[in-house]
Amino acid sequence: MQERTETIFETQFEEDVYTGLTDYPKHLSSKYFYDEKGDKLFQDIMNMPEYYLTNAEFDIFTTHTDEITQLFAKDSRHFNLIELGAGDGKKTKILLQNLINNNIPFKYLPIDISQHVLDQLSDSLKKEIPKVSVKTQQGTYFEALKNIASLTDDKKVILFLGSNIGNLLHSQAIEFLTKVQELMSKGDLFFVGFDQKKNPQSILNAYNDPKGITAAFNKNVLARINTELGGNFDLDKFLHWEVYDPESGTAKSYLVSKEQQSVVVEKLDLKIDFAYWETIHTEISQKYDDRTVAWLAEKSGLQIDTQFTDSKNQYKNYAFKKAY
Repeated sequence: MQERTETIFETQFEEDVYTGLTDYPKHLSSKYFYDEKGDKLFQDIMNMPEYYLTNAEFDIFTTHTDEITQLFAKDSRHFNLIELGAGDGKKTKILLQNLINNNIPFKYLPIDISQHVLDQLSDSLKKEIPKVSVKTQQGTYFEALKNIASLTDDKKVILFLGSNIGNLLHSQAIEFLTKVQELMSKGDLFFVGFDQKKNPQSILNAYNDPKGITAAFNKNVLARINTELGGNFDLDKFLHWEVYDPESGTAKSYLVSKEQQSVVVEKLDLKIDFAYWETIHTEISQKYDDRTVAWLAEKSGLQIDTQFTDSKNQYKNYAFKKAY
């Protein structure tokens, strides 16, 4: 049962929290894991030994640096290197340094919804690779990408790393890829990281570490509701739970209520009742194979130009171009 008087939503966060907690089954978007605390937790996750994704993609960037650099710069034109969800730029910095070393003309345009993350990235680049021309873009991917596309005719190389595409169901991924494709011109590249299907236990370990870092990351959405919307969630009364279906390649994260309880979110004039073991779905992490990626590309008006894999064949980066 939910009780709420009529309220005008001031932010998308408020609307999404209300919609997700009054729906059945309940759900909250993983994009709201991220604030200053959430950013730090995700950095900790990427450094966990169980979280193979970061090292696998880092392996690709380290092993194939020259090949990727040549791919991006093959027509010798000045280009904009646009990164969607830039994060700390750890992997991208390998390419940035190699592009600088080879005197290749480009501008780096990292996009992120978190200004805090962008400020950290910009500061680190000034110290580590001061020759890089960088202009950060705070906002949603498509708003920022559309703005960049309208301002210049320069070639675009768009990065979407970390298997962030895996946070989308296939239908959502096709919609996302199609939107990017529509903002691309002939000669542009879209470079995307896809985590591959593998031993199911390795996947479960990556999203349910024994130290509880991933659990804290998922529960940070509840902490944000408490801090920003006047909620009274008791985080200890929720269990983080991970499942993986090796047939579909879908990993899902849940927060599960350990008891029958009610939670109030004051700013939304909202009271939410939870039954014993009721779930809040928080995240999807999709895994792929070559056939699935080729199908997604075809449905999105893209075609695979080339691909790179890590030494353990756990992860792949695909370079796409417009199919027509």
